[in-house]
Amino acid sequence: MTMNHFSFKRILHCRKKGLLQLLASLVVLAALSLAALPALAEPLLCGIDRLEASRFRELSGLRVGLITNAASLSQKGEPSYRLMLRSGVELKFLMAPEHGFSADVEAGKKIGLSMVSDTLQVVSLYGASRKPDIRQLRQIDLLVFDLQDVGTRCYTYISTMKSAMEACEEAAIPFMVLDRPNPVIPLYPQGFMLKQGYASFVGAVDIPFVHSMTVGEIALLLKERCFKKLDLRVIAMQGYGRQKFGDEYEGFSFRSPSPNIRSVDTAILYPATVFLEATTVSEGRGTDAPFVQFGAPFIRSVELADALGKYRLAGVSFTPVVFQPNSGKFSKERCHGLKLSLSDRKAFSPFRTATALLLELQRLYPAEFGLDKRGEFFDQLAGTSLFRKMIKKQLPLETIMEESRQQVEQFNRSTSVRHLYP
Repeated sequence: MTMNHFSFKRILHCRKKGLLQLLASLVVLAALSLAALPALAEPLLCGIDRLEASRFRELSGLRVGLITNAASLSQKGEPSYRLMLRSGVELKFLMAPEHGFSADVEAGKKIGLSMVSDTLQVVSLYGASRKPDIRQLRQIDLLVFDLQDVGTRCYTYISTMKSAMEACEEAAIPFMVLDRPNPVIPLYPQGFMLKQGYASFVGAVDIPFVHSMTVGEIALLLKERCFKKLDLRVIAMQGYGRQKFGDEYEGFSFRSPSPNIRSVDTAILYPATVFLEATTVSEGRGTDAPFVQFGAPFIRSVELADALGKYRLAGVSFTPVVFQPNSGKFSKERCHGLKLSLSDRKAFSPFRTATALLLELQRLYPAEFGLDKRGEFFDQLAGTSLFRKMIKKQLPLETIMEESRQQVEQFNRSTSVRHLYP
């Protein structure tokens, strides 16, 4: 064999080997891609959808009570209670949280007993009592919770869930949570923790103010902490993750769970402006943009916008606005204020924005702002009096943020939060 012939065969061998390696790599990549496709294409199914997919096997033969409202719909847009009835579930009664079964009653207004379709009783959990009646619970075999939360601790639906879990443990009946998306879950946990002595219905669970958890995950945490004897069953979602906001899932429609949370953008801005409820400034109730705009007759919009500009708040901008609320604070009065616009949801920090707003409103309008006028309510929203005191002292923004960060980090270190979703 000549040297040239030997070299030629060697070159062919090397090329053949390289080609085989390349083909093998392509096969592996194709296999990985195919394996990933079902996960990427997997539709979002909420707890109620997964029950329907199982033909409600988990409720077969049981007498059931359901905590729900009009925003609790299936993937196909059918109310949970109606889907259960149509599927043969023995539904004994419904229970409704704040804002009522129709989810259209203004915040704080007590609600009485009502009926659905003239046959199904709706018991109010925001009337004479905010906790299910033990005697009524003993008439059923299982209480189901299916409500759309908005991801902020002071929103009262998780308080209703905690009260229901407590009642079920006392009545010795199981409690089932049909999980739904936290519409703002990509926002990292932030804000002050709930300090002992400050628990209320606008802060019943010791989790961060913006908590980045679903109701199913909060229920698991509550069982571990408070209700160890409770038979808790969580129907987790399918096709859900922590990287998407609620309106980014194909086929999923975010329904307003209360009159003033009208979109996912509003739910994102809500923890930035909700503290204004405990001040003299209007948080936009009674207008077409509640929690998206705020104002008062004494505010000078351009002055306030300029003051906020120095904080360089990420993901949000402020536009001067004039509005006249139809109800609530300053009803029929001309208010000057600012409207918030999101430019980058994931960069936006609602608690940082809330802190900057409060610092500047207190600095510019200390006599009119009324931070102490409803101080107890403010502290209940914040979960502590420390936040209000720091605002009054005009401590630097970063000092306040660092204190709240340390509290959240302590919560993370000391709590075994069970995340159901990647």
